Amino acid sequence: MFPKNTWYVACTPNEIDEKPLGRKICGESIVFYRGAENRVAAVEDFCPHRGAPLSLGYVSEGKLVCGYHGLEMGCDGKTISMPGQRVRGFPAIRSFPVVERYGFIWVWPGDAAQASPDKIPHLEWYDNPEWAYGGGLFHINCDYRLMIDNLMDLTHETYVHATSIGQKEIDETPSKTTVEGDMVVTSRFMENIMPPPFWKLALRGNNLADDVPVDRWQICRFTPPSNVMIEVGVAHAGKGGYDAPAEHKAYSVVVDFITPETETSIHYFWGMARKFNPKDKALTATIREGQGKIFSEDLQMLELQQKNLLTYPERALLMLNIDAGGVQSRKILNRIMAEEQAAKASAGA
Repeated sequence: MFPKNTWYVACTPNEIDEKPLGRKICGESIVFYRGAENRVAAVEDFCPHRGAPLSLGYVSEGKLVCGYHGLEMGCDGKTISMPGQRVRGFPAIRSFPVVERYGFIWVWPGDAAQASPDKIPHLEWYDNPEWAYGGGLFHINCDYRLMIDNLMDLTHETYVHATSIGQKEIDETPSKTTVEGDMVVTSRFMENIMPPPFWKLALRGNNLADDVPVDRWQICRFTPPSNVMIEVGVAHAGKGGYDAPAEHKAYSVVVDFITPETETSIHYFWGMARKFNPKDKALTATIREGQGKIFSEDLQMLELQQKNLLTYPERALLMLNIDAGGVQSRKILNRIMAEEQAAKASAGA
């Protein structure tokens, strides 16, 4: 149902600052915590003594302590000690490759031997003074591929987000989808239109007039396993559109990391990286609040869509030209998952 030999965003550093965090990733129950030298660690959320969730415990001197009987667990999944007991012969639990980078904790739920940190996508906006970033996390009860579909077909904005980023010109302007290796790109360029409310706010945030026609762009880029980066923005009409100088536009990247929890639920890490007026913290907070409201509108739609699909599993979904981005993304995912299964079968033969 989902690729496993890949990196997923598991959490943000602040989620494990004070205590261990239990989170299910691709069907695997994992506990994340800071071990020795404050380095992040990830092991099965299962105490080998009585099966208690280790995430209900605490961290002491870099060791994960079970909150049931005090068993101490090392970052490698091996039992270290337990008060009054001899436990070093306990079988090790599984540990997972984990890396802290770009303001996220990344985990590899598949074959640890293939987990190279070099495969983590580069995020150019992180810790870059030319950019500002604000984001959040939603838990959504839907198949992760439904969220990919949603993000690769932005025509829904006209209807789901009518009061913020939606406008009729999205429907009226054709999109173009291309496949570049394992990347799917769906783009739409709208010229000489009036900006919707969210983009009026962004223009004001860059000290630009918000009551004049603009050129608007949406460039959605899917990369496996489930990452979608969307270049979005507006420029005063006639200034070059997407290629306009910075002083004539508001340019951002919508950041979407979709981490499967189960076959019908996800952890959705969303945000916006902004390349204008980056030092304005109040603007960052305002945009984050607005974006959070926009994505919360998707949440209800996706959860009820998933409910319908579970209720009527025999019904096939219809495909239109606007679905090309999601369709091509699913083809890439299907190929990757088939390759993983073939390699697993070959190894077991």
